[in-house]
Amino acid sequence: MIEQVLFAGFTHRPAVELAERLAALLPRKINKVFFSDNGSTSVEIAMKVAIQYWHNKGKKSKQKFMAFKGGYHGDTFGAMSVGFSSGFYEPFKDLVNDSFFFDFPENWSGNNQIEECEKQSLDQAQQIIKKNKEQIAAVILEPLIQGAGGMKMCRPIYLDKLLRMFRDAGIIIIFDEVMTGFGRTGKMFALNHLKEYPDIVCLAKSLTGGYIPLAATIFDEKIHDEFVNNDFKKTFLHGHTFTANPVACSAALASLDLYDKDKTFEKIKSINKIHKVCMLELSKHCKISKVRILGSIAAFDFNEINAKYGSHDGEKLKSIFLNNGLLLRPIGNTIYLMPPFCIKKSTLLKCYEKLNEILQ
Repeated sequence: MIEQVLFAGFTHRPAVELAERLAALLPRKINKVFFSDNGSTSVEIAMKVAIQYWHNKGKKSKQKFMAFKGGYHGDTFGAMSVGFSSGFYEPFKDLVNDSFFFDFPENWSGNNQIEECEKQSLDQAQQIIKKNKEQIAAVILEPLIQGAGGMKMCRPIYLDKLLRMFRDAGIIIIFDEVMTGFGRTGKMFALNHLKEYPDIVCLAKSLTGGYIPLAATIFDEKIHDEFVNNDFKKTFLHGHTFTANPVACSAALASLDLYDKDKTFEKIKSINKIHKVCMLELSKHCKISKVRILGSIAAFDFNEINAKYGSHDGEKLKSIFLNNGLLLRPIGNTIYLMPPFCIKKSTLLKCYEKLNEILQ
């Protein structure tokens, strides 16, 4: 272990080993790793690189982004601009760049209109591309699940169609896997559920198992190669004091080791089965709707409280959960469970039992 040094012209073994491990987990040629320290910064780096990529190629007009309505990508200025439709950033509306937003076709158990919603979303995206292609640098998406936007889920078949549309248009695809990465969806990354892949992947949160801040933005080789040039102006001039902190990189390596050692994905399958059984039981006794489950994540809408984020009802329910030993935070009227992979079966069942009692 070594103390922190500025990661500019230097490297160290934990960073090299972690970069190699991450690249081996990702498909195709997504293997060029840029370390930072949090999810917002990971997204910010992806957006800056997307703009400079086109700038380096002489296409300086490509500075806009596309994103889902209701998406959340962090709280720095670039991240706010592609998450503005979430409604969190009204005080900054005159300071963030305008982005192009289109509908997220949320799906849930028993949704009979999903194909119609997906078609509408695809049509919206196509119209935006047709009209603004020469301005669009990239599209940024939370694959399969919108986190802070309400744990909304979409179908892989839809996302593959959408990605092919962007690929055909020559638009860079950024996946924000800060929340979905490292097993949450039942696979190592949400992109592993898909046939089409992104050009850039943003990772953070669970990278170190949640113990130490660390993030990574990982690029396809074709993106990286546009910055390898003797012209200094084409260099990506971005850095942080604690980029690739050796302690954080070592923690990430130890965390990755546990996936095989502890048979983590078997535990995730067990959590998923409990979600399905308990959600069915919960729906018999409580006024809930839009049940959706993917991997270790389960969510539903509770129809007895105000749907607005930050409402009095939601805050009151959060306090009731805490007083009953449940660390649950409603997003509007959406209640979700995202338990740690190490949770015992008996503990998760008790959580649902208590949840049932409270919601009745």
